[in-house]
Amino acid sequence: MTIEPEITESLIADHGLAENEYAEIIRLLNRTPSYTELGIFSAMWNEHCSYKSSKKWLRTLPTEGPQVICGPGENAGIVDVGDGDALVFKMESHNHPSYIEPYQGAATGMGGILRDVFTMGARPIAAMNSLSFGEVTHPKTKSLINGVVEGIGGYGNCFGVPTVGGEVRFHEAYNGNCLVNAFAAGLAKTDGIFYSAASGIGMPVVYLGAKTGRDGVGGATMASAEFDDTIEDKRPTVQVGDPFTEKRLMEATLELMQTGAVISIQDMGAAGLTCSAVEMGDKGNLGVTLNLEDVPIRAADMTAYEMMLSESQERMLMVLRPELEAEAKAVFEKWDLDFAIVGETIAEDRFLVLHHGEVKADLPLKALSGTAPEYDRPWVETPKAAPLTNAPVVDAADALLKLIGTPNYASKAWVYEQYDQMVMADTVMRPGSDAGVVRIHGTEKAIAFTSDVTPRYCKANPFEGGKQAVAEAYRNLCATGAKPLATTDNMNFGNPEKPVIMGQFVGCIKGIGEAVLALDMPIVSGNVSLYNETDGEGILPTPTIGAVGLMTNLDQMIRIRPNDGDALVLIGKTTGHLGQSALLKELFNREDGDAPHVDLAAEKAAGEFVRAAHAGGLITAAHDLSDGGLALAAVDMALAAGLGVTVQDGNTGWFFGEDQARYLLATTDADALMRAAQDAGVPVENIGVFGGTDIALGGSHASMVDVKAAFEAGIPNITT
Repeated sequence: MTIEPEITESLIADHGLAENEYAEIIRLLNRTPSYTELGIFSAMWNEHCSYKSSKKWLRTLPTEGPQVICGPGENAGIVDVGDGDALVFKMESHNHPSYIEPYQGAATGMGGILRDVFTMGARPIAAMNSLSFGEVTHPKTKSLINGVVEGIGGYGNCFGVPTVGGEVRFHEAYNGNCLVNAFAAGLAKTDGIFYSAASGIGMPVVYLGAKTGRDGVGGATMASAEFDDTIEDKRPTVQVGDPFTEKRLMEATLELMQTGAVISIQDMGAAGLTCSAVEMGDKGNLGVTLNLEDVPIRAADMTAYEMMLSESQERMLMVLRPELEAEAKAVFEKWDLDFAIVGETIAEDRFLVLHHGEVKADLPLKALSGTAPEYDRPWVETPKAAPLTNAPVVDAADALLKLIGTPNYASKAWVYEQYDQMVMADTVMRPGSDAGVVRIHGTEKAIAFTSDVTPRYCKANPFEGGKQAVAEAYRNLCATGAKPLATTDNMNFGNPEKPVIMGQFVGCIKGIGEAVLALDMPIVSGNVSLYNETDGEGILPTPTIGAVGLMTNLDQMIRIRPNDGDALVLIGKTTGHLGQSALLKELFNREDGDAPHVDLAAEKAAGEFVRAAHAGGLITAAHDLSDGGLALAAVDMALAAGLGVTVQDGNTGWFFGEDQARYLLATTDADALMRAAQDAGVPVENIGVFGGTDIALGGSHASMVDVKAAFEAGIPNITT
């Protein structure tokens, strides 16, 4: 018999349980919990698994639409893309593990999000990532970006999924807490989707995949706490991934699903065996019994506590049709993976864990998940930002050269060139454009993918910042020719127990909700990552939006690259809004003024016009306007084509203002395009032409050679 530690106040605190939460455990059990039971409650009631601070507000998000097959609550969301095809996708964070151990933290984040997708019967077709690091001069930034990028590439490339989009940012607010948000999408048939709710009494519960080790024990609890000077002690809570095992697990799982043996299936992610078993039982209104001596393990002396809380990777849990056990087992033996019956479903609301005949946990299952604690945290609304004063006046070309050479706005090729972008041979638009595009194999249909958020907007004005994250995702999809379909969110914030931080969260949720409703892009999946703080200093509020769009034919795809002699046409209204702009931050280290207002009706009208104009043969290229405004967008297009560009004269706000609902379009017939825009009621202006070898911003000039050199140098300068 294993001697378990005494339950003390210190041990309870180490498990991240508040006094009131432990008191509720005593009330539920009418006794002191065992050590294993304490660990199970800690895993299921932490922020990472229970969403106890965010559930109230997440419920307000629009999640339905005719395109939605499955909304939030499953391993991933699902939308209908026609012809019996379904797109399964989700975004999740691996922030804390990636700061502690960059390579494995990022790699296992990639592994986890891929499992979320193929657990539902979908073969992954695309991945993205959204990465936030501290300032480039911080002593940890170089090792973090190198380790994270290598980890994402190492896992994704070996697994065999193309990484087609994402974003990378640098800001001092992430010095003590980087963000690693991983996105994956896969394709399934609408009649071949698998869910996690257990059903049937006395059904076998089957463990699938790799063996259980001690890596990642307590990882979910660690991910629900702030960092302090004991951060290095948390290194053992980071999981270790094996992409080749994951590849075999995917193939075995998809093959298993064809046998008809699967009743329900769940990825073992955060909190491992505990969370997967409890969630399957909770969703099916059943209890679960587990016999831990049957769990495949890597170390003979593992305790019940370690087995229940291990976050070893490449594992699944399934409820099996017993008459098909032999067929199911044969599939996993063929792929050299473990297949073990480790328990069964029961009728009562009970989670019973046995180890060598000894009861290690006997708990009410619903209390662990469906009726876990939920908080209505106090929050204060973010004060309205003061209007920008003393706006700078700059020489446009000089400011452009400086801006485009900063790590935030320089080429990210150093990052995405480490990722396999073409594996599976269906990528038709690679990273570096507004969105990545992947063809649905064997068809003319394609899916566009983008990831967007502007954290400095969200800090200044959470409501407008939340709206803008969705609006920019919408613009990126439209600029690529795709009809926006749906979104997933990754809500990265600081400590929700601070009313100011909770106010940022609430404001962003309200803005996101309003935007996805207006733009018909419901939230179908997502993740919340709170307590992103170190020594009391929180990150910028970073509600990352991952969005997907559909092209029914590849002819709908719009590229960013114009042709020599094309006119440059601006769609949307320009006021010259410089508050919270890239120009202010990067050149003057100022973060003042309000975020730009997002007119959602204008966003929808402009986006629909861009797609219609391309369908009508009126444009040759398109690009949305966001960070860096008109000047940066025009140069992005010029660089893509290897051409110069001439833009009409204007003031600093004209060139670098960040007004929303705007696009740059390249066309061979500016008059026809402008007439069409006027007929659609969309603001339009002919502002320049592509060609030559210089960047001419009014009377200010820069050589394209110098601009390209600055653009290509930014990221390598901080990573080598």
